[in-house]
Amino acid sequence: MDTAALREDMVDSIEHSMDVDESVSLAMRTVPRHSFVEETPYNNRASDYEGTTVLAPDLAARLLSALDVREDDEVLVVGAGVGYTAAVVAELADAKRVHAIDIDRQLVYAARSNLEDAGYGAVLVDRRDGADGLPEYAPFDRILVEAAAISPPRTLVGQLSDDGHLVMPMGGPEQTLVSVDREGDVVEKHGPVAFRPLLVEGEQHTGPVRNRTEREDAEHAEPDSGYFAPSGWEQEWIDWDERLSGRRRR
Repeated sequence: MDTAALREDMVDSIEHSMDVDESVSLAMRTVPRHSFVEETPYNNRASDYEGTTVLAPDLAARLLSALDVREDDEVLVVGAGVGYTAAVVAELADAKRVHAIDIDRQLVYAARSNLEDAGYGAVLVDRRDGADGLPEYAPFDRILVEAAAISPPRTLVGQLSDDGHLVMPMGGPEQTLVSVDREGDVVEKHGPVAFRPLLVEGEQHTGPVRNRTEREDAEHAEPDSGYFAPSGWEQEWIDWDERLSGRRRR
C-alpha cells in the first residue's frame, strides 16, 4: 500500500471542497495518518476510538487552518485524542514546542505511543483537565481546543501570549468555530461545527481519575521477580515518564 499516494489523494480531495492553508496541506501530506487511525485512515470521515471521536481529515484541516501556526510558536492542543492533530501541528512548528493534554488517561497513553511511532516523540502529552491548560509551559502563542464550551475557558485564555489566540468550537447545541484573543474576545468566526463538550474531572469515558503527578503506579506495577523486569501498564507509564523527564523541552 502506497501510503504517500493515499495521503496525497486525501488532501487533494479536501482541497477540492474547501480552502486549506498551504502549510497545513503540506503537513497533512507528510504525517502518516495510519499511525493514528487503523481502519481506512485516509478516508475523509470521522472514526471512534475508546469513547472519543477522531476528527475527519477535512475538519482537522479547518481547525488547523484557523489556528494559523507559525514555525516558532508554542502550541497547546486541548483534547489530544489519538494524537493526529498534534502530529500535524508538530510539522508546522518545532515538535518540542508542541504540547497536548487530554483528560482520559488511556487516550494520553495512546497518543504518546502513536506520536512516538510516527516520529513525533518530542511532542509532550500529559493527562490534565482541559480547562486547566498547562500553566507550567505557558504562555502559548496558539491554543487549539478540540471540544466545545459555551464560552472560552478563562484559564486557557489566561495562558495565551500577548498576541496569541485560541481556536475552539463555541456554543451549545449550535456551535461556531471561533478565534479568541488574549482578552477573551472573539476576533474571527470560521463557520458552524459540531463537537462533543469539553469534559471536566470525573466525566471522562474511561480510566483512572487521578492526575499523573499524584498517581501511585509504582505500587501497582508487576514487581521485579528476579528473572523479569517490572511489567504491566503501570510500569509502561512509569517508563514513559522517565523518558519525558530527561527530555529538554525548550
